[in-house]
Amino acid sequence: MRGRSWQTFAVAMAVMIAAYQVLPDDPVWTTSWQVGIGWAGTVAVAVGVRRLPSCDRLPWWCFALGIFANSTGIAVAVYADTVLGWEDMPTPADPFFLTLYPACALGLALLIRRREPGGNWTAMVDATTITTGLGLLAWVYVIQPAAQDADMSLLGRTVQVAYPVGDLLLLAMLTRLLRAGGVRGASFWWIAGSLGAFLAGDTAWVVLGNLGEAGIRLEETLPFRRGIDMIFLIAFVLFGVGALHAHARDLSRPTVPRPPRLGGLQLLALTVATLIAPAILAGQLIAGEVTDGAAVVVGSTALFLLVVARMAQLVRQVEQQARQVRELSRTDELTGLPNRRAWNDELPKALERSRRDGQPICVAVLDLDHFKLFNDSYGHPAGDRLLKEASAAWHEALRRVDTIARYGGEEFAVLLPGADLDEAGATVGRALAVTPLGQTFSAGIAVWDGTETSDELVERADAALYAAKAAGRNRLVAAGSAPDARVRSSALPG
Repeated sequence: MRGRSWQTFAVAMAVMIAAYQVLPDDPVWTTSWQVGIGWAGTVAVAVGVRRLPSCDRLPWWCFALGIFANSTGIAVAVYADTVLGWEDMPTPADPFFLTLYPACALGLALLIRRREPGGNWTAMVDATTITTGLGLLAWVYVIQPAAQDADMSLLGRTVQVAYPVGDLLLLAMLTRLLRAGGVRGASFWWIAGSLGAFLAGDTAWVVLGNLGEAGIRLEETLPFRRGIDMIFLIAFVLFGVGALHAHARDLSRPTVPRPPRLGGLQLLALTVATLIAPAILAGQLIAGEVTDGAAVVVGSTALFLLVVARMAQLVRQVEQQARQVRELSRTDELTGLPNRRAWNDELPKALERSRRDGQPICVAVLDLDHFKLFNDSYGHPAGDRLLKEASAAWHEALRRVDTIARYGGEEFAVLLPGADLDEAGATVGRALAVTPLGQTFSAGIAVWDGTETSDELVERADAALYAAKAAGRNRLVAAGSAPDARVRSSALPG
């Protein structure tokens, strides 16, 4: 099955599911129909898996096992009831039904691991918060009553409790998948829809069981009961549709974890989950008897700690983003060097250290020669490449303690701590010698006199730069000196 086979399969199964409502009220018909649709979903997954790389198949085989076992359990349950007269839990069908939960959970765990090899603690905290809130609800209204049912054996109570626990496991894994990064193509949403349908169907049966006589009457209404059955049939089919879709190839593609953002829908889900514990307590207080105080305390404590963990993650994210913004605001985007803002921050600090330590310090301002002509001749991309390559070459030629910053355009500033005029001239001269693409620069160098401000020091170096330009370019000039008293002059033409 290739190309648009997923559409053909989806349409055929939609017709089959719709026809389920008008089948004769006969166990043979209804059981065969449900099992047939479940097995069709299994076959569709098996066919779709064959198109995938072998390393990506295991999660899908887990899904196939889950829906095959669950749909087969329908036939086993009917046989145990009608032929064996086996009504009390556990029945031979329960192992088949329960296999769905660990099989699908394992498939989801493998899928998430491949999509996010490095893990995602933010998604884990969110999934745990939502599951804890709903788990407390399940404990109070489903798990604890089932565990205390005196009319059932211990094994029967254990099996009955296993169903809501399995639902919570699927809910946790589904929430984790939805909070993960990675490609979210059609197959992703088909899988999410299938798991959501299983959870919706199980929730419907739980609600019916808690409605008492009204629930029994609804369950005896044939269209209503078959409507709930159809939810599970849709779940069987959606796995097959997802496996046949072309986007199944992208489902296991690794991705870079997304930052721990908190959107409106996520915030709403987390808010609802954290309010479940006080809502249960309020309901029991209104009823006049607190029967689950210990569970509410444990659940509230767990939710509080999870909220604190989530807040800590958000605080760390804000701090990290603030650091990144500060770094970006102090870094030249083209060359990666410190920009003028960073230079203006660093220079006064360097002068103060020089004053304290009694060491000389020099500043050089250099400017690429004939840069406008280079841009006009070769284009702006070539000019950008020259700036990047030149700044990298100069950085390598300078001493480790020196700092070079892009001052603006093709003009750069160099801070040379601990260097007198001769050493500064030799260092900047090495940078001039390695200027790439046959280009040169002119530079002015000023040694700090110990009293002038940082602006005055830069102004003297800048004046020396203009003197170097006026003297023919491709040379270094010391501030306060005549052009012929330059520190170093290249023999190359200007």
